[in-house]
Amino acid sequence: MSKKILVINPGSTSTKVSLFEDETSLFERNLFHDSSVLLKFNHVNEQLPFRSEVILDMLKEEGYDPNEIDAFVGRGGSACTQTGGVTHVDAKLFDDTVKAVGGSEHPAKLGVMIAWEFSQKFGKPAYTLNPTNVDEYCDYARLTGIKGIYRVSHSHVLNQKAVADYHSTNVLKKKYEDCNYIVAHIDGGITVSAHDHGRMVDGNMGADGEGAFTPTRIGSVPVLQLLDYIDEHSTADVRLKCSRAGGFVDLFGTSNADTIHDLVDKGDPKATLIWNTLIYQVCKMIGEMSAVLCGNVDAILLTGGLLRFNDVYETIQKRCGFIAPITCYPGEMEQEAMAIPVLRIMNGEGEALTYSGKNVWNGFEGMDL
Repeated sequence: MSKKILVINPGSTSTKVSLFEDETSLFERNLFHDSSVLLKFNHVNEQLPFRSEVILDMLKEEGYDPNEIDAFVGRGGSACTQTGGVTHVDAKLFDDTVKAVGGSEHPAKLGVMIAWEFSQKFGKPAYTLNPTNVDEYCDYARLTGIKGIYRVSHSHVLNQKAVADYHSTNVLKKKYEDCNYIVAHIDGGITVSAHDHGRMVDGNMGADGEGAFTPTRIGSVPVLQLLDYIDEHSTADVRLKCSRAGGFVDLFGTSNADTIHDLVDKGDPKATLIWNTLIYQVCKMIGEMSAVLCGNVDAILLTGGLLRFNDVYETIQKRCGFIAPITCYPGEMEQEAMAIPVLRIMNGEGEALTYSGKNVWNGFEGMDL
């Protein structure tokens, strides 16, 4: 008997929703939410009723009854760090996601929250896959210059691993575990990571104020200047700018990249400077990750919604093409990457993981760090 799987993929500026019947996508909708709407919510958790209702309205428009859906799978994050793979969404994972025990308030967490809410409402199982807090970092990527403060994995793991696996299988004719990649997800959030033989060993903490600024995030800011800013504003203001109110939102008042790029096309000097600076900062991140891999890079893989603008690829090719061949995968492969593994689990081809409620990594053993 065929199975219908609803895939829920919240991002910083949109909610992408797909309904699969077995491996066939019945439809895919990308529901854009402008920053002016999302900023009405004081906390990302408060978006849960809004985004849930948008999805249910969309299902009604498409002519599908949520009671006839066999499973709900949501993008995740914000809980304790996890290993890669399909994981059951249960009450513990839901609660830890709501509380953001992992320290990140990325909107991806809403995928787990919505899937669990629908699971309880319609009596079907909920799953998540490769959430933003999958942790495969090497030790060098963790340590900072402040005792007790560590860098952790907060990234677009789902899409990055899906793209890397696709490129390995279909282009290089190899296994993902036999390749080295730099993968850049460039959209409302931007993360660039180094993949060393199937493990994402380093990358920027995109939702934590690290890396390039984005349509919604401030990116890296000099610490002392940021402290001066906090003195005049508040830590709450900075936290908001790290996730939803920085970048284009702060500089232009909108997160809509199409609006900004239209200004670039018209020769607006402010828009041109800001747009090109964003791409410049992404290129710097790619250079950093090439050093992580000691220059042994099979390919640089570009993905995410902003790749719909040709100048993003062209500029990165100009600045980073000397490192390795560059391949562009506009948009994402996340929907299929979530649906197909869950289908296999439902068909008895393996078992889903159970959330442990404990971090994958718990400090440098035997060292006072």
